[in-house]
Amino acid sequence: MTGQSTHLVLPPVTAEVAATALEPLPARLRKRVDGAVAKAAAWPIDATENGDGVVVRAVVRVDDETSVTLVAPDGTVTTADDVTCTCLLAPACLHRAAVLLRAPLPEEALSREGEEKAEGTELSADSSDTPPPTAPAPAPAPTRTPDPHHPPLTPPQATTTRALWTAATDVLVAGVGGAGAGAGGGAVHRARLLHAAHSARLAGLHRPSAAAVRVARMLGEAAAEDPGFRLADLTQEITELLHVLYGLRSRQIADPDLIGTARRAYRSERPLRLHGLFTEPVVTASGYAGAVTYALAPDGRLRTVSDVAPGGPDRVRRAAGSSVPGGCALSLREFGDGGGVSLTAPTVSPDGRIGAGKTVRSVRASGAAWSQDPLDDLWQRPPHTQLTDCLAWLATPVEERTSVGGDLVFLRGTVTARGLAVLGGPTLRLLAPDERPELPYAENLRLIAARPGLSLRVVARVAPGRPGGVLALAAAWTGHDDRTFRADLGLRRLNTTQLPPHTKPTAPPTDEPSPSFSASFSPSSPPPSPSLPMELGLLRRAVDRAVAGGRPVAAADTGGELPRRLQAVGLTTGALCARRLTDTAADRTHDALGRLRPADPDAYAQAWLAASLYARAATASLLTAAWTPRIPEVSPT
Repeated sequence: MTGQSTHLVLPPVTAEVAATALEPLPARLRKRVDGAVAKAAAWPIDATENGDGVVVRAVVRVDDETSVTLVAPDGTVTTADDVTCTCLLAPACLHRAAVLLRAPLPEEALSREGEEKAEGTELSADSSDTPPPTAPAPAPAPTRTPDPHHPPLTPPQATTTRALWTAATDVLVAGVGGAGAGAGGGAVHRARLLHAAHSARLAGLHRPSAAAVRVARMLGEAAAEDPGFRLADLTQEITELLHVLYGLRSRQIADPDLIGTARRAYRSERPLRLHGLFTEPVVTASGYAGAVTYALAPDGRLRTVSDVAPGGPDRVRRAAGSSVPGGCALSLREFGDGGGVSLTAPTVSPDGRIGAGKTVRSVRASGAAWSQDPLDDLWQRPPHTQLTDCLAWLATPVEERTSVGGDLVFLRGTVTARGLAVLGGPTLRLLAPDERPELPYAENLRLIAARPGLSLRVVARVAPGRPGGVLALAAAWTGHDDRTFRADLGLRRLNTTQLPPHTKPTAPPTDEPSPSFSASFSPSSPPPSPSLPMELGLLRRAVDRAVAGGRPVAAADTGGELPRRLQAVGLTTGALCARRLTDTAADRTHDALGRLRPADPDAYAQAWLAASLYARAATASLLTAAWTPRIPEVSPT
């Protein structure tokens, strides 16, 4: 059933369609695109929804005589012909281009109905050759030596690599203020980046293409002042894009690790017995929503069952109530809340996502509490070992991952005034993964924080950029009636009756871990919170500020204060990176006649990339050390 409503957001537009926004425009109109995009923010939108609340048709009213129509039968605009304008200049008009560039790009989230056909190019930063904090940070020197194991790049691939590097460098030089945020600023930069990304995909460069689309999507979120935009996430994606492109340009070979893969091939597996762990809500800035349930397989690896499709936050609960694939009378939420299923003829992606193929069948099975086998094993590993594995997983390209949930940690500890005093680990703040009012993360964590002495088991996601905390997803504790209570913190809104009264931390949790890594914990003196050197934080912020403000902001530290501070605390390579970043940003020398030489964007991009890679590697190294328990020295007798 359809109905009329007014929406503040447009339906998602694929990167291929958005990349065509500037193609029909003459040069005189391209100069006016940014202004048109800014004006488009005030154009009213009449949207038609289907029965699931998904926008399938949107009409943008430019004025009384002009309108732009977007048709999205499946919730996403997939062809250029689906975007039309009624003005006489169409399709070579500013109205159509402005609407296309304001529309969000679809997330690479997958609906259960189409996930086996969808392309999986969501790749993380590949830092396999990232130097350690004490090693030189700049990328390796270019080499043209032929590799006997990989063919050279084809001419189209080499040309596309250069074009994508230029587009990405232009974005970095301009910064978010010129390429994303502001009054529609940077629409041309984003369009050129999307066009280069589309060309890269056609040339078979799937990994850099996917990274470029993600950068363009985040720039659009910044332009729309979306509350979900995070500058640190954009920094990570630009680092990924430039790092991969630098490897392709310098080595000139078709390395599969740098090229990536176009599709995730689902494969049939033997029958699977799964124990549900928890369910996580999913709400993206580009109009996707749903739920993902994590479960443990007999091989000790995690698997996921998901229902993610176009929609808003109100779709989360419907998705959590949808059934497990295969006909099982068990919802995703019930499955994650201590349920179990047995699957026959399941289809599974290489990274562990369960497909919704026609052959899969499922039946309800017995579940397990977190403190029972086989789930209890997840909480028995030392926290610093879990962190090391998480950071290695985050640095692995998606096509090489053999399981989902590699960024999750399973912690036990006691609530204190400073956070969760983790057994065998530091004291960590439990952070809300999403602060949307529709999701009760923040409210639930405030209730838990008000119970000092409460013993918790927590499933959390590692956030390397926030070393003092973790993103809490689910928790379990013993209530006032001695009943174990387990809650998905993003789905279930807690109340005070579900939590025990205030207590004092007089004893460790009853499920005491093995003495090998718990001896250093004392409830009366909780371990300190992990922290990184202030100077490293300043370098990371300098890298982020360069992304936000562009080259002029990076050139601001002309006095060299940051390099001196990094040098003073022993971060020698970091000091070199900071100095080179400032020097290349401010390098506007004059020739013999006094004329200002043009800036060198390549040198600036390489300096920024080296600083970003160093900051990431140093953070990972020092964070792991901060999580590692200190073994007290024993004096000889």
